[in-house]
Amino acid sequence: MKNSLINFKEKFQKFSDYWSPKVIAELNDYQFKLVKIKGEFIWHNHENTDEAFIVLEGKIFIEFEQKTEEINEGEMIVVPKGIKHKPYADSEAKIMIIEPKGVINTGDIKDKLTAPNDDWI
Repeated sequence: MKNSLINFKEKFQKFSDYWSPKVIAELNDYQFKLVKIKGEFIWHNHENTDEAFIVLEGKIFIEFEQKTEEINEGEMIVVPKGIKHKPYADSEAKIMIIEPKGVINTGDIKDKLTAPNDDWI
């Protein structure tokens, strides 16, 4: 991987689809992924890894079995491995997800929202 500056705004302009993470960088075995989200996702979990959500623009919610967390622009949350969750956003939000390489966005569930993995922009 080359040593170059990454501009989030420029990267977000390269795609318009929702719920389809785009890889922008790798650090050791971790990937940094930009995602535009709007509407509801599906209930899922990641059995073997934690997942970090960083809100760069807008506001998102993550529903858990016992509560719902609101994550605003400039905030982040780490969802521990194995915890069932469902992200959603009432209006478009732009987020970064940090997780190990190879993680599928819908966990072990195959769904119409399952995105291609390792999709670089």
